[in-house]
Amino acid sequence: MSASCLVCAGSFRFVDASETERVERFEPTWESLERYECPEWFRDAKFGIWSHWGPQAVPGQGDWYARKMYIEGERAYEWHLANFGHPSKVGYKDIVPLWKAERFDPDALMERYVQAGAKYFVALAVHHDNFDLWHSKHHRWNAVEMGPRKDIVGLWAQAARRHGLRFGVSEHLERSYNWFNTNKGADKQGPMAGVPYDGANPEWVDFYFPPHDDTGFQYPKNAPEWWMKQWQARIVDLLDQHHPDLLYTDGGVPFGRYGRELMAHFYNSGLARHGGRQEVVYNVKRRIGGTHGEFVDGTATENVERGTMADIHPEPWQCDTTVADWFTSAHYKYKTAPEIIHLLCDVVSKNGNLLLNFTQYADGTLEPKAAEILDELAAWMPVNGDAIFGTRPWRVFGEGPGQVAGGHFNEKNTKFDARDVRYTLKGDDVFAILLGWPGAGRELDLRAFGSRAWSGEIERVQLLGHSGDLRFESTPEALRVRLPDTAAPTRHAVVLRLQGAGR
Repeated sequence: MSASCLVCAGSFRFVDASETERVERFEPTWESLERYECPEWFRDAKFGIWSHWGPQAVPGQGDWYARKMYIEGERAYEWHLANFGHPSKVGYKDIVPLWKAERFDPDALMERYVQAGAKYFVALAVHHDNFDLWHSKHHRWNAVEMGPRKDIVGLWAQAARRHGLRFGVSEHLERSYNWFNTNKGADKQGPMAGVPYDGANPEWVDFYFPPHDDTGFQYPKNAPEWWMKQWQARIVDLLDQHHPDLLYTDGGVPFGRYGRELMAHFYNSGLARHGGRQEVVYNVKRRIGGTHGEFVDGTATENVERGTMADIHPEPWQCDTTVADWFTSAHYKYKTAPEIIHLLCDVVSKNGNLLLNFTQYADGTLEPKAAEILDELAAWMPVNGDAIFGTRPWRVFGEGPGQVAGGHFNEKNTKFDARDVRYTLKGDDVFAILLGWPGAGRELDLRAFGSRAWSGEIERVQLLGHSGDLRFESTPEALRVRLPDTAAPTRHAVVLRLQGAGR
């Protein structure tokens, strides 16, 4: 099959101006797309849960299995060789049918996610492995035709909406063209040296791609036009079938005008569904050097992977991360519940949202440690959620030694303790989130409220989860608060409500 034969069949309809009467339609130009505004629901939500789940959960060897199983010497390659056979004979195409999702219960999972505080839910729709998790019109390699034989995205969407959550999808498809191209390699040594992997077989070209030289893991260097068109058609199909409130692209905006056309279609479709109001969110990443597509300020909501901002960001943004590896893995160390709660508080204090992936086994059930973290969040949120949901940044994000440089992949360098405080604002109140418990009966100094730095007046100080007011006094250096002679109301972080401070 030639490359031209892979261009998707069928067509899709872009939304026209008559469907968006209340707001001028978006055009596929940066100037027009700069009229995007992040909707209030996203700014209020603060916490979303992500299911980064698909056929790569089958081996249980973590993220990027579909790529690394074809790289001689990688742990995934060695595991595949020992458990499935040589990739010239048993390839990723043979992993796909093993993904059955036989115990997948999206409603039961969604109930747990709501209890943990999630206000929106994002489903992985297609990863770099080129396998669509909805009933794709343009790609036979999809979860309805193969594997679980279920519309995974559709089932997630129905469950999220039944439980009152906004629904989003993530797509990682634009990089599949090169990321997955390792499937046409061959061993360089050993008894199978020089024997091509199964991706070289033209029978599977619609899954593995035609032969080409780019095997990089970032943005395609010279993606052919047929691939740009197919990417656009498949993602438009995803949007038109499931009408998500949020779309996440793993990188910047790909493929020039094809990416801009997709953005305009997504925004215009949202306007049409919501009576001319802008209610949809597009998450993309700002990466230096153009290695992941384009990012233009004001056209979308910025996403930072596994990292936070150094300070309050003027526009809403999102940190995405995971409780462990992106796909289930026996080799990856889990985050702890306090680490996740501290990250959430830091992100929210800087005008951001946290999107957190909870790992699932191939059968659809949660990993036990993931379930434990959900239980910890479900205990913390009812007491302290008022300091998170519906808040906005205060004049400073916080104080204490736990500071971060900002940017992607910096979360491992983020350490907080009882000296660290993060601030949020809601109406007339400021919340001081203590990322640790200083101790019963201890005095705490909030330096951001010293009379030399701040000229407001505080009416009352309360500890969320504790009855009664706390004693406090204002000094030039700090607001001094005496904590109660009791145990902390929650295990991992506690919150002071400073009534009137928001004025």
